[in-house]
This record gives sequence, C-alpha cells and structure tokens, in this order.
Amino acid sequence: MNQNILTLASKLILATTTDDEKELQIVSKNLAAELTKEHREESSSSVLRQDTVGFLKIPDKEILKMPKSFRHTFRIEGKTICYRKRKRGKISCSYEARYRRHGYNLSVSATDLDDLIQKFISALHATELGETATKIPTTFHEFAMYYFENFRKRKVGAQTYRVDLSRYKIHIQPHFGYIEIRRITPAQCQQLIDKILAIGYERTAQDVYSLLNSIFKTAIAHGIVERNPLAIVQTVEHEREHGKALTKLEEKKLLEATTGTPYQLMFAVALYTGLRPNEYSTARIEGEFIIAVNSKRKTKKVEYKKIPITPMLKPYLIGVTELKFFIVECIREKFRSILPNHKLYDLRTTFYTRCQECGVSDVARMEFVGHSLGKLGNTYTDLSDEYLLKEGKKLNY
Repeated sequence: MNQNILTLASKLILATTTDDEKELQIVSKNLAAELTKEHREESSSSVLRQDTVGFLKIPDKEILKMPKSFRHTFRIEGKTICYRKRKRGKISCSYEARYRRHGYNLSVSATDLDDLIQKFISALHATELGETATKIPTTFHEFAMYYFENFRKRKVGAQTYRVDLSRYKIHIQPHFGYIEIRRITPAQCQQLIDKILAIGYERTAQDVYSLLNSIFKTAIAHGIVERNPLAIVQTVEHEREHGKALTKLEEKKLLEATTGTPYQLMFAVALYTGLRPNEYSTARIEGEFIIAVNSKRKTKKVEYKKIPITPMLKPYLIGVTELKFFIVECIREKFRSILPNHKLYDLRTTFYTRCQECGVSDVARMEFVGHSLGKLGNTYTDLSDEYLLKEGKKLNY
C-alpha cells in the first residue's frame, strides 16, 4: 500500500471525529480514486509478469526441413519442444524455445510461433555446420551480408566480389531491407526486376536476378526458407556484347595519336600483352617477360601470368625499366577520345585475335591471357620460358 493511501486514511479518520462534512466528502473522494489507481497498477503488473509454457507443435512438412541426423531422435521423443510465452502488457508477447539434449544447446525467440519454428530449424542447421545460431540471421539484409562474407567471397575473385557487393547495395538492399526472408514473395522480386528493366538496364537486371538466386539458394540450404521466390519470376535474357578487335589501322592510329605522351606506352603494353584493365597496375618487367597478377583466379592465393615481350611491344620498351599506369578511368577516357567506337577491353580482344592470326599455339595463347586450361590441364601443364618466348616471337605483323 502506498503512502498516499495511508495519509488519506488518516485524514478520513480525523474528518469523522470532527464531523467536518465537507472535508469528509473531499477526503473520501480522493481515497477512492487512489484505491482505484492502486488496483489498476496491481492488475497491470500481474499482466506484465504473466508467463505460460507449452509444447511447440511442428508440422511434418517442417520436420522434413530439419537435419536428417536430428529427425529420428526428434520423432522418438514424441516431437516435443518446450516453449515459454511471455506477455508484456495486454497485447505484446514473445515466445522462447529451448532444446538442451543430445549435445544441442539451442535457444531461439520470436514474436509468433511460425517464426519460432523457422528459427529453431535454422538453429539446428547452424549447429550441424558447427556455427552458433546467432551467426545465421533471418532478415534479408543481414543474411545477404552473411552470404557475401562466408560464401560469395570464396566463390568469386576480389574484383568481382566488389562489383557484386556494390550492385547489391545499389539495387537489392533498398528494395528488401530488413524483411524476414521467408516473407519475401515472388511479386516483390518481380517488382525489383521490372524496376531495373524499366530504366533500360537489361544486363543489370540479369545480374541482380543471378545474385538474388544465389542468396535464396543459400537460405534454402540453411533451412530458413522452403522455396525459392524467384522460381516464377521473369527476366530478360540480355545478349552480352563481345569485344571487338581493333583493325591494324586503328592500332596505328591509337599509338600515333599518343606519341610523346605516357599514354603511348600504356596502350602499347595493354595492346601487346592482352592484360585486363584491372591488371594494368600490377604489371612489371622481368627479364624478357611482362609479369602481372591474374585477376580471374578465384582462390585466395595470388597467381601471376607471364607474357613474352613480343616483337610488337619491344620497340616501346627501349630504355624502360618500370611500368607506370594512370588510373583506369583516365586511360579509358583517353582511349575513347581516340577510338570512340571501341571500349578499352577491346585491346585484350585484339591481342587474342592477333595471337590466332599469327599462329600462336592455343595452350600458349591461353597462358598469355590467363585463361584456365581446365583442372586436368592446369595440373599437368607447365610450359617452359623457352617455349613461351618462341610462341611470343610469332606476334610480328
């Protein structure tokens, strides 16, 4: 009982003994109000502390999502998982399920029982993978970041990873945000693809579709969702433009237009080595070769490729001991100012084409441009420097 009630009760007794009718009415009214307030607070407190327990009923179709190693034990035990329902106020409540048997120590919570079941299944898969349940988020953005950090990074090269992450942040994250993955519908996915197509970005729409597909497949593998919402989503098959080799007259124009500038050496190296633009900054001279990082290798180990200094490149390297490149955007802008109908990557296509025209062997050409020979080919092929130099001398036109 609070102090106000005690004070009012004392006043009521005093008013009764003095026969002060007016004071008696005022005190009685205030005391009644205070008692009513006290009763309401006690009732509210009772609601706030109201917890109930029960057994989580998991449908058979959800049991099939559980790890196989867990299903048998789960069925033998009568498919029982204890949960606690906690009320917070008259409306708000949450559920918490715990399972601490047979080497499992799981605890998940959610605002409804359906979510609780999904999170419990995700926690089981996480345990099977040797991870903690907290590492497997269920909101779209958090799970997408989990996918990028733990899976995408291992699957693609560093440059591709940066491009994919940028594409995700520009197009996908703003659309889905922190929605629970299992609540994402095919219609929402279709809206995103249509929005990108509406501004004419067919290739971007295709890339976004592919990235989303990988994220949802990973969510399925973790038991977070049952079906891929992209299964009925329609996109446009973008016809990718392949590189277009420069003519020999265009080669001459490019090199003559940059005579006396640092760009001439940059374009000569790019043209006669077939380096990718993102490999320019790694190029160096080493004896009779140009050495550069092969940016298309997906392993964490840095791999290099060796391109012979061919008769076409040699005149531009007289007196040069170190290669220095401007940033790619500057090189690209200069290139377009000279050959507006081409793109910088066409220099790589030109090198590949000239190798074919000059009779460079397939295996040497693939070594020059940094293409894989296939798992078996990479294992059993180790081309000598003498052979690479001999094939490189064929590039003389």
